[in-house]
Amino acid sequence: MNEQFVPIPGSERSAAPQARSAGPLAASAPVEATIVLRRRAEVPHELVTGPETIPQPELAERYGAEPADADRVRDVLSRFGVRVTDVDLASRQMRVTGTAEQMTAAFRTELSRAASPDPAGGAPVEHRHREGTLEVPAELDGLIVAVLGLDDRPQVRPHLRHAHAEARRISYKPTELGNVYHFPPGTDGSGQVLAVAEFDGGYRKEDLDAYFRSLGLPTPQVTAVSVGTGRNHPGRDADVEVVLDMQVAGALAPGAEQKVYFAPNTDQGFISAVSQAVHATPTPAALSISWGAPEEFWTEQARAALDEAFADAAALGVTVCVAAGDDGSDDGVHDGRAHTDFPASSPHALACGGTSLDADPATGEVHSERVWGGDGSGATGGGISVAFGLPVWQNAAGVPHNGSAPGRGVPDVSGAADPATGYEVLVNGRATVVGGTSAVAPLWAALTCRLVEALGRPLGMLHPLLYSGVTPGHTSRGFREINDGTNGAFRAAPGWDACTGLGVPDGTELLASLRELTSR
Repeated sequence: MNEQFVPIPGSERSAAPQARSAGPLAASAPVEATIVLRRRAEVPHELVTGPETIPQPELAERYGAEPADADRVRDVLSRFGVRVTDVDLASRQMRVTGTAEQMTAAFRTELSRAASPDPAGGAPVEHRHREGTLEVPAELDGLIVAVLGLDDRPQVRPHLRHAHAEARRISYKPTELGNVYHFPPGTDGSGQVLAVAEFDGGYRKEDLDAYFRSLGLPTPQVTAVSVGTGRNHPGRDADVEVVLDMQVAGALAPGAEQKVYFAPNTDQGFISAVSQAVHATPTPAALSISWGAPEEFWTEQARAALDEAFADAAALGVTVCVAAGDDGSDDGVHDGRAHTDFPASSPHALACGGTSLDADPATGEVHSERVWGGDGSGATGGGISVAFGLPVWQNAAGVPHNGSAPGRGVPDVSGAADPATGYEVLVNGRATVVGGTSAVAPLWAALTCRLVEALGRPLGMLHPLLYSGVTPGHTSRGFREINDGTNGAFRAAPGWDACTGLGVPDGTELLASLRELTSR
């Protein structure tokens, strides 16, 4: 077959960190991948950032993939024996399958077996591995913007930290934090869907029932959704992450229905989970994501595809809340430089940083609240992205430059995350206290559901509203500034900073501010 091939921009992949060879991959081994197609047209900036939303069918019709593009891809790949098993024009994704020999021929790459550390803990994970750039037949030049899943290395880690008994100072029920942060009274998220993305582990219904009974709350309506080979699989280390997300979200928005999307821990699984969640019916008010990895651990094509999926979410009215990381300003890379975590660094994600909170659980009175970091138990992620430029809505916030070009500042918002002042949860029958920015993403997702309930309209991308009126040294209405502490390379300061963003919420004031801004 004498084919002309062209590279897929941004598809270059480095070796998996700390990977060891696990031998060759059999030519007949089955391989499944996800192809992301180009858009029919770019989604207008004002639709992504503005107050109006678009119905799902209209988004698919105007900004999804062209049926002719999908047909062309099917025809060309069939020459290599690669089969298309599913097409979703709305999310612009095609699921394809073939043998390792067929897939390597179609995308001009080499696949092998490797074993890499499991980011969620446990034994090393065996997976397919590739390095270098992917190519496609020249007839498909520009039609395919990403091919994900050929290399199915574990992609992300959960952003949680366990509380050590000797370091623990205080702990909170999530409902008590609702009082500390003045979640709007008379709201509980009723009528809203809160989606949660998980990439390992699972939950047991008996734990949820016992936990919410202890809080005097009904167990929220929960649906577990399998994405690809992912499923609710309790009995693993990542159960703590799953249960933390669900119990924080359910305690703070008990009236919201939870849909928990379980996907494989790969770049392919990640985009599949996000797309299924945001294109679901009914459209969720918020999507909570507590998993991530340093920006440079992702391929450029994967970052771009996920960022566009978050733009779809914004256009549909979904607020995507993402944990900013638990390893301070170097994000666990340990190369002496500052790094930000993705997908928190996506301009279309609400990046959620962390604080250390000393408050009275009974009254909600705050004695002190500072940046989480500095005591060796982890630290909030935060910094300046090198993958994404400075968004328009951060222009006046005083985000410092990271090198020669201005970048997107992380985080946007914060909440309690220090495990020494952590969250009380129930996992596999055992009460425990955990922290991490993992808890802040569902906290903000729950607050979003309550704000949407009160306003009677979806919020989508909150950023332009949250940053309205922000200037260097001055934060926005609806926030309490955090002015003390450091996450490594950055220090807290008045106004926006790269430790806690705009600050922690005052939910009642934030609702009043949003009412005013959305009524103009």
